[in-house]
Amino acid sequence: MSNRLWSILDELKSSQYEWVDLSHGVNDNSPCWPGIPAGSVELARTVFDWGNPMLDCLIQTFKFPGQFGTHIDFPGHFIKGKELSDRYGVKQMIYPLVVLDISDKVAEDVHYAVTVNDIKAHEETYGTIPDGAFVALYTGWAKHWPDMEKLSGAAPDGTEHAPGWSLEALQYIYEIRNAAANGHETLDTDASQVAAVAGDLACERYVLGKGKLQIEVLNNLDKVAPTGALLFAAWPNIEGATGLPVRAIAITPRRK
Repeated sequence: MSNRLWSILDELKSSQYEWVDLSHGVNDNSPCWPGIPAGSVELARTVFDWGNPMLDCLIQTFKFPGQFGTHIDFPGHFIKGKELSDRYGVKQMIYPLVVLDISDKVAEDVHYAVTVNDIKAHEETYGTIPDGAFVALYTGWAKHWPDMEKLSGAAPDGTEHAPGWSLEALQYIYEIRNAAANGHETLDTDASQVAAVAGDLACERYVLGKGKLQIEVLNNLDKVAPTGALLFAAWPNIEGATGLPVRAIAITPRRK
C-alpha cells in the first residue's frame, strides 16, 4: 500500500506553502441577515455542566441559521425544489482556487461589480481559470466584519452600497470556464447596484439555479495567491439544509 498521500501532506506543510483560514469566527453577537428572527442564534449554551453526578463533563448546544457567518449556500436556498445539503458530499469540499482581486477598483467605487474584462485581465496574467475551479472575489470587504451596518453598506435611507459580482462575470466563469463554485467576502453575491437594477438578487439566483455552490462572507483572501491554491471547505453533515456555516481554508503558495 502506498503512503504517497503522507508525502504530499508533508510537502503541503512545508515552508513552500501557507495555510490560510478563510472563515470568520462567530459568537452570539455576530451579524446575520436582518430578516432572521430574533433569538435564532444561541451558541455554546451549557446544558450539562461540570460537577454533574451523572458524569463530570461539559456539554453545550448550538442554535444558528444556515446562513450564518462564513457559510455555504445550496441551490434549494433560492430555487424551490432544488438540491439541499444532503446532495453534496466530500468531493464538493476541495477545489482549485482562483482569487480575482478588484480591491483597488472597489476603493474607488464602492458599487463596483466585477466585469468579464477584469476576469480576462486576470487570466492574461495568471492563466486560464481551470475546469472545476472555485472562483473567489476579493474586494477588501472582509475588513468590515463584524459591523453589520458596514458589511451591508447600509445608508440612513435604507439603501445598500456594496461591491460584488455582475451576472455577466458569473456567466463567464460558469459557461465559458466551467467553474464549480464561487465565493466572496460580502453578505450577498450581487453588487448592490446590480441587485437594485434587477429588483432581485439575480446573480445569486443564477448561481444556485445552475446547481452550483457558493461560499459567502469569506475572510483573508488577500493572503491567498491569485492562482495555484487549493480550497478546502467543510460543513456539518446535516440533511435538508439550505445553507450551513463552513470552515474554509486555503493552502496557497507563499506570496513573495
